[in-house]
Amino acid sequence: MTQRGHQPDYFLIGLFAGLLLFGLVILSSASAPLGYQKFQDPYYFIKHQLLTGLLPGLILFVFFSRFHYQKLNKLAISFLIFSIVLLILVFIPGLQAEYGSARSWLNIFGFSVQPSEIVKLTFLIYLAAWLNNRGEQKVQDLHSSFVPFIAALSIISLLIILQPDLGTLSIIIVAAVTVYFVGGGNLRHLAAMGAAGLAAFLLLIKIAPYRMNRFIAFWSPGKDTQDVTYHLWQSLIAIGSGGFLGLGLGHSRQKFSYLPEVSGDSIFAIMGEELGFIFTCLFIILIIMLAYRGIQLAKNAPDRFSRLLVVGIIATISFQAFINMAGLLALMPMTGIPLPLVSAGGTAMMTTLASAGILVNISRFSKV
Repeated sequence: MTQRGHQPDYFLIGLFAGLLLFGLVILSSASAPLGYQKFQDPYYFIKHQLLTGLLPGLILFVFFSRFHYQKLNKLAISFLIFSIVLLILVFIPGLQAEYGSARSWLNIFGFSVQPSEIVKLTFLIYLAAWLNNRGEQKVQDLHSSFVPFIAALSIISLLIILQPDLGTLSIIIVAAVTVYFVGGGNLRHLAAMGAAGLAAFLLLIKIAPYRMNRFIAFWSPGKDTQDVTYHLWQSLIAIGSGGFLGLGLGHSRQKFSYLPEVSGDSIFAIMGEELGFIFTCLFIILIIMLAYRGIQLAKNAPDRFSRLLVVGIIATISFQAFINMAGLLALMPMTGIPLPLVSAGGTAMMTTLASAGILVNISRFSKV
């Protein structure tokens, strides 16, 4: 471990700041009609995001940017236990907050907290520490490494499936597998896991027909546009209406009760409609730059634990962003996951900013 730190990566901080400001501006515009319709306040969602997401998120960012990352390594088991307890709490009457058919939130003193968003980070910390302590040689072993990895991931997955929140689960699994692979995992073991995961995924689709409808919408977006493909069709109308320069900030038509989830999963479509192709590409470039900067940080990380943690955090943010955008562009089935640092969601904002703080902390001890 490097004993003395140096200046943090200010370019990395700038990328997060740029994405954050971009997101707050778009959220303020996209959510105004919905806020007025539901709460008679066009600024409801942006105020809620500032109070329950940005403010505590900045506190966590500052804390984790100064809290030495190696101390996280020593708390690995605590993070795993914390992850499991959080996911169990959503099933306790009086604490759970249901939205539709999902039980993915906790109601704490009138504030909604989404445990699965927190687990995206806490489970990553545990996994990076566990792989670091195993060493690269032991990670190749089936019984002493792969089986425990699958067991821990299965417990987390089962608890999230029961909520259900398959969108967030897909992000957790991809990030976990990425970290396990970078940590020296056996490709044959991961291939077997992929086959089993595909079978489980097909079973989950069969159990819940609405998931199959998302595939139908992906393959035939112009079919049954008033029902099965309505969401995707309205998204494509919004993005297509923006053209190269957009209709102008605040001038979206689709956010007026046409496109569902304008403040959440669909906010990228409003971005495309109001800002157009050029500024939307600028946003995507910022995401790509963040991913590249994260890869560079991982290459120059001071030790194995920090390298694995950086890989996991960057995989989580970048994969989630591109899955969200690809779904709204009909490049893949829609998953219902939010756009990081843009979509409304206090817990997601807090967790992302906490993750950013960890990256900044590690950058202070990088090799270059």
